[in-house]
Amino acid sequence: MEKILLLLVVALLNGALIYMDTLLKDILPISLYAEKYMTLTTGTNLLESLYDILFGFGVAVMILKFLKKGFEIYVLWTDGDPDEEPLFLLTNFFRAMAVAICFPTIYTWIGQMVEELTNQLLTVIGQSTDYNWQVWVNSISSLGLVTALFGLVFVVCFFILYFQFLMRGLEMFILRVGIPLACAGLLDNDRGVFRAYTQKFMQSMLTVVIQIALAKLGVGLMLQSHVFWGLACMMLAIKTPRFLSDFLITSGGGGGGVVNNVYHSVKLVGMARKMTKAG
Repeated sequence: MEKILLLLVVALLNGALIYMDTLLKDILPISLYAEKYMTLTTGTNLLESLYDILFGFGVAVMILKFLKKGFEIYVLWTDGDPDEEPLFLLTNFFRAMAVAICFPTIYTWIGQMVEELTNQLLTVIGQSTDYNWQVWVNSISSLGLVTALFGLVFVVCFFILYFQFLMRGLEMFILRVGIPLACAGLLDNDRGVFRAYTQKFMQSMLTVVIQIALAKLGVGLMLQSHVFWGLACMMLAIKTPRFLSDFLITSGGGGGGVVNNVYHSVKLVGMARKMTKAG
C-alpha cells in the first residue's frame, strides 16, 4: 500500500514538473505589469485603453470637485476656511492633474526600483531560475512516503503562491487604472482617499518583493533537501499579505471630518466674538 501511494505522489510531482520551470520565470513582471500578459489578440494595450477612459472621467470629477469646493468655501462658507487664499485650492487642483498625467511615468520608475531591489535580494539569496526538479523528485521519493507527501504539499503551496502573484498583478492593474479617480482626493487638505490609495500601492509592491524572495529561498532550501525549512518559507510567503496588513494599515481621511468640524466651530466662535466687539 505504501509503495502504491508513493508511486501516486511521485506521479503527481512529475506531472507538476511541466509547470514548475516556467512558473518561476517572469513572476515579478507578471505582478507589476500584468497588462503585458493580457494584451488582446488585436494588439490593443488593455491598460492604455482603460486608463484613457478613466483619465477623462477622473479629470471631469476633479473639475466638478474643484468647482464644488470653491463654491462651498467662498460662497456658502460651509467648508474649509473662507479667509484662505483661492490660490491654495487652485494649487491642489493642478497638483492632482499633474499626478494623474505623470503617474504612468512615475510608476515606471517605481517598477524599475522594485525590480532592482528584488534582483539584489535574489543575488544575496543566491538563487537562479534554473532548477533541476527531476533530481529533486528522485531524491525525495527515495526518502520514503512521508517526505514525498511533504514535497507534494510544497508543490501545492507553490501553485497557490503563483495564483497569488496573478491576483497581485490584477490588483496592481486595477490600482493603476483607478489612479485618476483617486487623484481627486488631492483637492482635500488631508489628501482624502489618495492617502489610503498610495499606502495600498506601497503595501502591494512590498508584498510582491517579500513573496518572491521567500519563494526563491523556499525553492532553494527544498532542493537542498531542507524539506521543512523550504515548506515553512513557502507557507510564510502565502501569508505575507496578512502578515504585512498587521502593521501596514491603510488609513483614509475618516478622522478629517471631526478635525474640520472642530476647526469650523472655533472659527465661528471667533467671528462671533469679533462681531460682538464691533457692535
